[in-house]
Amino acid sequence: MTTVPETPAVAPAPPDVGRLQARARSLLDVFLCSGIPTQLLIAKLLAVAGVKPMVGDGQLDATWVFVVAMGDTVLLLILATMLLRANGESPREVFLGPRPPLREGLIGLALIGPLLLGVGVVLLAARQAWPSLHNVADNPLTGLLKNPREAVMFACVALLAGGVREEVQRAFILTRFERDLGGPIVGLAVTSIAFGAGHALQGWDAALATGLLGAVWGVIYVRRRSAIAPMVSHAGFNSLEIVRYLVSGGV
Repeated sequence: MTTVPETPAVAPAPPDVGRLQARARSLLDVFLCSGIPTQLLIAKLLAVAGVKPMVGDGQLDATWVFVVAMGDTVLLLILATMLLRANGESPREVFLGPRPPLREGLIGLALIGPLLLGVGVVLLAARQAWPSLHNVADNPLTGLLKNPREAVMFACVALLAGGVREEVQRAFILTRFERDLGGPIVGLAVTSIAFGAGHALQGWDAALATGLLGAVWGVIYVRRRSAIAPMVSHAGFNSLEIVRYLVSGGV
């Protein structure tokens, strides 16, 4: 009687291999939702369509900024939602959390004033202690407020691309760091530095202040597990900054 040799059982992957795969996947998730690939894609499409980032006087083109920022917002929301669902996670739980949304929104509103004051103190102290940090005399983004149409476009960018997209992005990336990439402290450090560096166009003092702002919003998310308060706070902060600029005439 001929016996069929028994097929050997497949050995499970070593724990270290599974851990490396999880880290690689989280790193890919972070890159995809970093804004780099999505903004490059939109900018490339605009270039093909003949839309350039700068106008004749060397200023940023308001339409280009608007399309890139809003397109990136839509793509990032779709990407983050798809990646979470592909990993068996609930976008609602990750972004909205278990707390009452109204209370989170009120907390976000209450934070706007203290954050505005805090940023003012940081900028003043930085310029006094290290004057060279104030290396940009005029914020180039304020050049997008030349007329009512551009002001409306810039307000949409500040509220949606700033208040919504950046806080969804921050929450998503923090969850990847918490789970696979070194923990929440590492995540807060990386996201805050990246957030500040993203505003270096406005000056190194502005980059320092916005990096600290990002750290505050990140800590709020990590502690409360909801992006609502950071969204409301961020959108309100940006709105009041626009109002301040328009009222002061750019001072």
